[in-house]
Amino acid sequence: MKKALEEYGLDLHGTMILEDYRENLPIFNKMKDVVLKALTECLTRSNIVVSGIEGRVKTESSLVGKLELKGHKYRDLTDITDVVGVRVITFYTEEVDKIAALVDKLFSVDWKNSVDKRKQLGKDTFGYMSLHYICRIPASLFSDPACPGINEYRFEVQMRTALQHVWATMNHDTGYKSGVEVPPELLRSLTRLAGILELADEEFSRIRKELTDYRRKAEQLVKDGSFDQVSLNGDTWRSYLGLDPFGTLNAKIAAINQAEIQQLSGMPYLEPMLQMDLKTLGDVEEMRKNCFDRAYQLAVHQISGTDLDIIASTLGLQNICIIHAFDLGGKKGIEHFLDNLNGPSKYNAETAGRLYTSINNIHNM
Repeated sequence: MKKALEEYGLDLHGTMILEDYRENLPIFNKMKDVVLKALTECLTRSNIVVSGIEGRVKTESSLVGKLELKGHKYRDLTDITDVVGVRVITFYTEEVDKIAALVDKLFSVDWKNSVDKRKQLGKDTFGYMSLHYICRIPASLFSDPACPGINEYRFEVQMRTALQHVWATMNHDTGYKSGVEVPPELLRSLTRLAGILELADEEFSRIRKELTDYRRKAEQLVKDGSFDQVSLNGDTWRSYLGLDPFGTLNAKIAAINQAEIQQLSGMPYLEPMLQMDLKTLGDVEEMRKNCFDRAYQLAVHQISGTDLDIIASTLGLQNICIIHAFDLGGKKGIEHFLDNLNGPSKYNAETAGRLYTSINNIHNM
């Protein structure tokens, strides 16, 4: 049951604003839904992944508290810009500005009342950092004759990183929200914590940028064929496979039975190759060249005389690895490779024995 307006103890001006709020509450809830939907769809189209996006309509008790403190500042309800609030929480600092640009395109931004809290801190101070835009929903985005005020009332969009959000929440709970003055020694601790979180934000962004730069550089080195300069890892192996380095061998094997080639991922072979102490793509290239002919001969032993008419695109790679494992440790080397590729199994020893015999026969040809 709603509390009677007069029970709040507000002056006449504040009471009239509160009454107006109650009458327009359906509009505010609709505004929140429209803004959240538009922002979510825009982020999805832009391939921007965020930590969270949330919206709320200011509660009646929260509005009363605001009116008690500074109700005299507002001519009417339209002057209160945060009755509807939306918050977008990003993972990285640079994404805050990207999202701000999207908000600018989606909504009509009231630049005079928008605030960049990040620029308000001095060089030697730490604290609340967030970007606040005050906006309206343009009629071109959404309009509804049943909600004529939906394009007139303003709303607030807060944009901050996850760590900035952690700080804002903690600061609100331990400082402002508690309603008591924070002792100097605790205030200093809060300020130090703000500095740590700000530094962590910067470091996450720096590491992300350097990783992106590393991947681009490694990808270019792979394209240029500078394999000795490229460490063997998930990113570089994927780029290397994109060059189809085993395509020639697969085509030659397929020609044995005029078979089709079924495309499979070569990614599962990364870990077994690392276990064989291959450290760079140059090592993989050397293995490929050294084992190419014997890998083909092994395939002849495997499928000639059969009616196999489909082979996996990983067969060439698999046979090259088997030959390399044989060179490293004979039957045990092959078994170890199969264990790493398929998981430990008693059948791996039997398969390794057959492969060992086949490879020895190739050597004796």
